Amino acid sequence: MNPLSLASGVLPEFGASVVIEAARSAGFDAAGIWVDPAEWTTAQSQAARDALTATGLPLLDVEVVWIKPGEGLDAHRRIIDIGADLGAADVLCVSSHPDPAATAAALEALCHHAEGSGMRVALEFGVFTQVKNLTQARAIIEMVGHPLGAILVDPIHVDRSGTSIEQIAQLDPALVPYAQFCDASARRPDPDDFDAVILDAVDLREQCGQGALPLEAMLAALPVDIPLSVELRSLALRTAYPDPMARACAVAQATRDWFGRRRDLAAGENR
Repeated sequence: MNPLSLASGVLPEFGASVVIEAARSAGFDAAGIWVDPAEWTTAQSQAARDALTATGLPLLDVEVVWIKPGEGLDAHRRIIDIGADLGAADVLCVSSHPDPAATAAALEALCHHAEGSGMRVALEFGVFTQVKNLTQARAIIEMVGHPLGAILVDPIHVDRSGTSIEQIAQLDPALVPYAQFCDASARRPDPDDFDAVILDAVDLREQCGQGALPLEAMLAALPVDIPLSVELRSLALRTAYPDPMARACAVAQATRDWFGRRRDLAAGENR
């Protein structure tokens, strides 16, 4: 089974240290945290560092760098600095800038800033951004031309953007240091209805194996054994499991169950 990380989006109402502790409680192999550079304090860094030390978990990613027109890069650089201080492997980036060249220029600057930190700068595509599909993401990363530039694949955004499994399989494995993982309904929101797209992404994701996405094929198309950040934003889960530890455990169990069914099926086919 791929290493599994608890994404911050599973526990959006809780701070970084709680997410890290919940990840360990549920048996995840790593954690990811949300960093708001305007509100992040040295105390939060210390609490996150203490939680990482106490649990022994690595930090897979920090999020989110959101590139927007008319904004500088100082806040984005601070997210990278905080992630580097905590030993994060990746920083998640999205872009609402309509000019691909401007997005590439910002990403290139952030890649240079991340040099020596051990972090990759991973661009996520999705119809909720101006980098709407894998084709556009690849073009931007090619413009960036920096070895720290990477692409983040999320099953719900793959499906909603019309990106194919074949396109994922054709990616250079070096461009995909990790991926997100979740399931979702077959019902796709209107890509021109921004509110519906956001609702789908932040409230309507489903546990692995309980939706309609071709997760087996998606996983097979990704580089072998890369870490998977279980990004399961779900109003149903937040309602059913208000306790962060219980919610993390429910997500971990469903994900392990999906991997177990996959393993059992493969074993049966090989008999």
